[in-house]
Amino acid sequence: MHEMSVAQNIIDIVQQAVPPDRAPAVTSVRVRLGSLSGVVVESLAFCFDALVADTPLGRARLAIERVATACDCQACGGRFEPDGLIFFCPSCGSGDVRLVSGHDLQVVDVELDDVPAEQPPCP
Repeated sequence: MHEMSVAQNIIDIVQQAVPPDRAPAVTSVRVRLGSLSGVVVESLAFCFDALVADTPLGRARLAIERVATACDCQACGGRFEPDGLIFFCPSCGSGDVRLVSGHDLQVVDVELDDVPAEQPPCP
């Protein structure tokens, strides 16, 4: 299950971006995940939750933005979503296409509370 290593890499990115004393304030980690990335969404979410449990990032939830596959036809200039793994332009039939999305796997942003969890808000 490579989703465990993907989840760990996401956590590593968050830990590099967020100072350790602010880790408990992380509430959401948004990732962009392409349909051709080879990652099973449910497995990734499960692995992420398991890895952050009982850590300073324990409040963090993974928000997954799914990205559809899209191709540009080099022959006619059209953009299309392929039908399954058939990468032929539906307009002109050309196989000369360029994949423009669908292979994405990217941490987009990290959301933090304004006030860390262990500090009560000021009255």
